[in-house]
Amino acid sequence: MGRKPTVSFAPFRQKMQRAGLDDLLIRSFEHYYAQLGAGATGYIPGACALPPADLADRSTANGFHADGLDALDRLVVVKLNGGLGATMGLQGPRSLLKVKDGLRFLDIIVRHVLHLRQKKTARLPLIFMNSYSTQEATQQALAAYPQLAKGDAGALPLAFLQNKVPKIWQDTLQPVEWHQDPKKEWCPPGHGDIYLTLHTSSLLSQMLDLGYEYMFVSNADNLGATVDTDILGFFAGRNLPFLMEVTARTAADRKGGHLAQGPDGRLLLREIAQCPPEEVAQFQDIDRYRLFNTNNLWIHLPSLQKLLNERDGFLDLAMIVNNRLVDPSRPDSPPVFQLETAVGLAISAFDGAQAIQVPRDRFLPVKRCNDLLALRSDAYRLDQQQCIGLDPRRGTGPFPAGAPLVELDDRFYQFIEQIQERYPHGPPSLLRCRRFAVTGPYTFGASVTIEGDVSLSNDSDTPIAIPDDAVLSG
Repeated sequence: MGRKPTVSFAPFRQKMQRAGLDDLLIRSFEHYYAQLGAGATGYIPGACALPPADLADRSTANGFHADGLDALDRLVVVKLNGGLGATMGLQGPRSLLKVKDGLRFLDIIVRHVLHLRQKKTARLPLIFMNSYSTQEATQQALAAYPQLAKGDAGALPLAFLQNKVPKIWQDTLQPVEWHQDPKKEWCPPGHGDIYLTLHTSSLLSQMLDLGYEYMFVSNADNLGATVDTDILGFFAGRNLPFLMEVTARTAADRKGGHLAQGPDGRLLLREIAQCPPEEVAQFQDIDRYRLFNTNNLWIHLPSLQKLLNERDGFLDLAMIVNNRLVDPSRPDSPPVFQLETAVGLAISAFDGAQAIQVPRDRFLPVKRCNDLLALRSDAYRLDQQQCIGLDPRRGTGPFPAGAPLVELDDRFYQFIEQIQERYPHGPPSLLRCRRFAVTGPYTFGASVTIEGDVSLSNDSDTPIAIPDDAVLSG
């Protein structure tokens, strides 16, 4: 895809300097902007993204429990927390959405880490990487947990702020000026920005000075991403520089970033935005590309520092070109490019990086209200270790195995306020449910039970009321 020739990077440099942004960030953005102007798409063709060879399985980590316990006191937990829940109608961080027993993502994450600290007598600092959109609200929420900052773990901050970069007009390749809302002139550069931010903020050096050796990075909206001591032991015991957790793709994951292997044998991550349009069908073939990235990543901090020092603080991750509107809330607003990188793309940067296949319960993201309804239901429970998981009865006797598949009509169930309106008494029981699909408007009474495979369809615009205590089965 051709681009119009760039006139000069100077307007971007001036804009970023006026905003007080770090010179290394400006230089890295210039690097990617030059690629864009030269016509680069960020595409990785299938010929360069082959299905990977056999990988280690989670069961392999069982023999490394002692190594994990030994390494736990040298582990830092980082949660990627830059995302707003705009697609679900939220105005703030998705991590502040209530998901289980009246608790938010953030509450459950914090309680799990505090539980491990007490049980394992480990320092285990917890740090949130925020965007400009989530920083203030997250810091206010963390203030409710003063114990997080106590002891040796308190030497590190509870949060740090990732960078921002200019949006780019698609027609001129010049910096966006949007006087209606100047904040929309900027965007986060993707969570791959974590490496540059750790370097420029000196936070990485601070971690190493305090004796931390390992970092576990995961998405704040994935409550399956708990600290698994056995996987930590496998990572530490094998002396790996980088380890990605991957899991089996299903039809629901066809658009997610998949694991692949380059012709040189290195593992790589390919996001759908990096797939040539003519190869999308191949990208979504879950039999060819069987594994996808959970974004649960284990990183050896000395190896990361060595790599950053060798590359002047810049890992040169593969570029992702996202086509967006300058104001996502206005479908008629002009198109822009947003240049991003993803944290998992670093698997290609480390010599000796590996991946490990984990069970599906390590990946419980909430991107849509479908996911939220399932997680809030009785099909999942919060245990004493503050870990979310499927009710152990599922897969035994009359209870179906695996997670219930929930498919809701986006016209009526896309936003949180719609879920609250349609399910005023909370989610139905999904403990015995295999699949629950709803098309058209319904309102659900209290104590509704869904069993087996149930599909509801209402072709009218008038909601159908499901009465209290109803049992729907199929």
